[in-house]
Amino acid sequence: MPSIENKTFDEIRVGDTASAQRTFQSGDVRAWATAFGDIGLFDESGHGHGAAGIVTALLTSLVGSSLPGPGSLVRSTVVQVHAALPINVILTAMVVVREKRPDQGIVVLDGLCTDPAGQQVATAVLEVLAPTTRLRRDVPEHRLDGLLERCRGLKPMLTGVVHPCSEDALAGAIEAAQAGLIVPVLFGPEAELRQIAAAAKLDLSGCRIVSTESAEDSAAKAAAAAGAGEVKALMKGSLHTDVVLHAAMQKEAKLRTGRLLSHCAMVSVPTYARRFVITDVALNIAPDTDQKRDICQNAIGFAIALGIEVPKVAVLAAVETVRTKMPATLDGAILAKMADRRQIVGGIVDGPLDLDAAVDAEAARIKHITSPVAGLADVLLVPNIEAGNMVYKNLAFMADAQTAGLVVGARVPIVLTSRADTAAARRFSAAAAVLYADALARDPASILPEPAE
Repeated sequence: MPSIENKTFDEIRVGDTASAQRTFQSGDVRAWATAFGDIGLFDESGHGHGAAGIVTALLTSLVGSSLPGPGSLVRSTVVQVHAALPINVILTAMVVVREKRPDQGIVVLDGLCTDPAGQQVATAVLEVLAPTTRLRRDVPEHRLDGLLERCRGLKPMLTGVVHPCSEDALAGAIEAAQAGLIVPVLFGPEAELRQIAAAAKLDLSGCRIVSTESAEDSAAKAAAAAGAGEVKALMKGSLHTDVVLHAAMQKEAKLRTGRLLSHCAMVSVPTYARRFVITDVALNIAPDTDQKRDICQNAIGFAIALGIEVPKVAVLAAVETVRTKMPATLDGAILAKMADRRQIVGGIVDGPLDLDAAVDAEAARIKHITSPVAGLADVLLVPNIEAGNMVYKNLAFMADAQTAGLVVGARVPIVLTSRADTAAARRFSAAAAVLYADALARDPASILPEPAE
């Protein structure tokens, strides 16, 4: 678990700085408009009175987390907004110590928010009562921006981008490359790719192109390259998902592991102070118990790769008790016992648990559920694709969740991008693939253990 440490008043010097970056989505704007009580305060371009509220929150958060840090008390804030908040691009916030007032224990900070071009979006002056004693606080990794931070110590990963024959698919690969996450190898018709790039003003100079004749040819050549170790991950372009997965599962591709492929998505919701994995929301329609065992094991490896040391898995059902007429409850009980017998390893598995008991400790207490997973679930294993897909999309489109999704269970991770994905979701998914592939190379027995007998 990461920690943050403050600077005391005596340690602070004029000129000290702290900064943070945030990418605001249109959903952030809508959420703030609702919080201000009038949707008319904001439009989705980032204009409106509520912009001052967002800037204030961003800068005061920086004060509380970095400078001076824990124990700080903001006495006053004066904000001036000079331009619309940038949407879907990085906003940089910074605070700089302007002066110290020893008689009051106050530091005065200049605040500044800038867009990617360095233009001022907002300025501020904050008066802060600084802490006088050293404080250190552990904080849970919640937002998925931490995935990007963890990737900064790793080399960009050679990634086979399969048939990116649309502006969205090609832009997603280029954005991941610009973020330093991947080195794209594009599998597709070269003339068509260059035509799309020229029309969208995308730079392909950093990409190698393997020319192909069709979507099926792109998938086959990309899968073969992954099997031969020429690329370390695959990223779906503008072709159908089943074409990519069919190619990956061919014997000659050498990507099969003997385990079911499944989709895992890490989710971070602003109103819930834990990130979690939900599986399977995109691939397996109505998995049986043995398939759920593989889905569970895959999710444990995915969670470990993304920084959860001992994942706690909640096998979800509509109720928390075993009922023979409700198959999901039987699966939950069986998978929990399989984990006891080490047929599932690396995590703690319990079920059946209903969703409220899995994620809310108070709900579990009220229901008298004694479980090492209840209220603390890191992985939510859903009964079927309908339940999982609805929960996942509800969080993504109605609760402003950050998401990062992969198909796992093969020898390389597979990024399934969607036309509806935000730029941030594509970056987070690429970062998840980088971390998963790195962990798989370093410790394959933990990330993808041999299938249980």
